Amino acid sequence: MNLTRIVEAQSGLWFCIPHFPMFILFLISALAETNRTPFDLPEAESELVGGYNTEYSAMTFAMFFLGEYANMILMSSICVLLFLGGWLPPMDVAPFTWVPGIVWFALKVSAVLFFYLWARATLPRYRYDQLMRLGWKVFLPLSLGWVVITAVALHVFGWLPA
Repeated sequence: MNLTRIVEAQSGLWFCIPHFPMFILFLISALAETNRTPFDLPEAESELVGGYNTEYSAMTFAMFFLGEYANMILMSSICVLLFLGGWLPPMDVAPFTWVPGIVWFALKVSAVLFFYLWARATLPRYRYDQLMRLGWKVFLPLSLGWVVITAVALHVFGWLPA
């Protein structure tokens, strides 16, 4: 799990293109992992007045939300590293290569964070049973099937690293 080698392997083609279903699955799973809408089960309507939103105040409330947003930035960074080419420019041509890698990384993380905000503003909430059904009956078979498809493609076309 060397992230530098994963990013360098994407120098010709970002992994979000050949693994597009897994990219979408990762984005949706990241939303669920960070408890963002539509998967904000701890923040249901009934808990808004009796839950952590009223229990914490001042600095404890700020630290709680700082932790939530740090988790969002971490998941966005992992998504950029695994699927969007990390610090590499979108194309290896002159105007794009003038921009430093940290700027490309920050722009890509910002784009994924924008997706988080966009999803929060547009999608309705899931119930707990809907989230479990999505995870166990849709995402798990899809991800296991994609692992098999990728392994077969790597073996058949001889793309396995030496």
